[in-house]
Amino acid sequence: MTKHQRDDGQAAIELALCLPLLCLLVLAVVQLTVVLRDELAVQLAAREAARAAAASAQPQRAGTAAALNAVGLRPIVVQVAEGGRTVTATVRYVQHTDVAVIGALLPDVVIEESVSMAIEPP
Repeated sequence: MTKHQRDDGQAAIELALCLPLLCLLVLAVVQLTVVLRDELAVQLAAREAARAAAASAQPQRAGTAAALNAVGLRPIVVQVAEGGRTVTATVRYVQHTDVAVIGALLPDVVIEESVSMAIEPP
């Protein structure tokens, strides 16, 4: 037997061994991207909620409405707290890890952001 005859199928076996790991890596990157996208959306919602609450006579109502209008994530929890001359908006969202295969391996991710702003005079 020549050397060439003994190496037949080596590339196919290497591909068969590496392909599942490569697919898992790609799916993990997709899941990470989804989580980062949702984190940015929650940051935006918190900023918008704080901005609206700082300028409103009804901060909780205005902050919640602004956060819901800013992003399409549902359900989000918006809490607005007044303290002295500032208002703090906290937005919380649970991102369900649902990308194929990876979602079953990872727990859900809780994303929470808080933003404080000075209360604007009427």
